[in-house]
Amino acid sequence: SPLASVMAKSDGPVTFYDSVTGKPLFRAPVGRSVEDFLSESAVHGWPSFRDSEVVWENVRVLRDGETVSVDGTHLGHDLPDRTGNRYCI
Repeated sequence: SPLASVMAKSDGPVTFYDSVTGKPLFRAPVGRSVEDFLSESAVHGWPSFRDSEVVWENVRVLRDGETVSVDGTHLGHDLPDRTGNRYCI
């Protein structure tokens, strides 16, 4: 997959940027392996980030779970599971 290809080329966390503003939104993997990040993302069909991987100065979660950038870009949704918040972007 394109995501696995990008992750394989990195020797640390990869930064994911807002396509509109260029601000960093997520850094992954943090607190888990690349394999765990890719596996969870593959199961859900899109990149799935955890709280420790969110750049909170640039990301907000609305009451209904919609996840947006501080500039209003729709990013996805918070779909919590048994291990905590899961931001499906």
